[in-house]
Amino acid sequence: MKTYYIKTPITKEQLSPLKKGDKVLISGTIYTARDAAHKRIIEALDNNTQLPFDLENQIIYYCGPTPARDGLPIGSAGPTTSTRMDKYTPALLERGVKILIGKGHRSQEVCDSLSKNNAYYMIAVGGAGAFYANSVVSSELVAWPDLGAEAVYKLEVKNFLCFVG
Repeated sequence: MKTYYIKTPITKEQLSPLKKGDKVLISGTIYTARDAAHKRIIEALDNNTQLPFDLENQIIYYCGPTPARDGLPIGSAGPTTSTRMDKYTPALLERGVKILIGKGHRSQEVCDSLSKNNAYYMIAVGGAGAFYANSVVSSELVAWPDLGAEAVYKLEVKNFLCFVG
């Protein structure tokens, strides 16, 4: 297992050496999106509606952060189970998303789509929401505030730990 430091925006050169099991520390911008946000993203794409953020070369973290408290940028920010996003994932990968971060297994269809689109699934440690919150430098709500914790947030992170799945 090797350790890699990735800074956004994502480039092919940063991703090409990654192998299953490698430790990755990400710094830069990542977007949160869970089930409800994925559904809205796909609906927007199907209706040719412009999204509030660009999917090309982005990182999506399957997370529904809790509200910030005591002057911190975010509350708990742990991963959610990835399989719930499987039905939406190929469409997002086809539109340029390069890294998905969550926990748990992925379907064969998602694995095939990751390979086809030169994208990566990264695993974050479940039950470590407070740990991941410490990597968040800032948090900004960017889409669908009516979804509460499932809204899309733009996170600026420093040395956000995950492993290539």
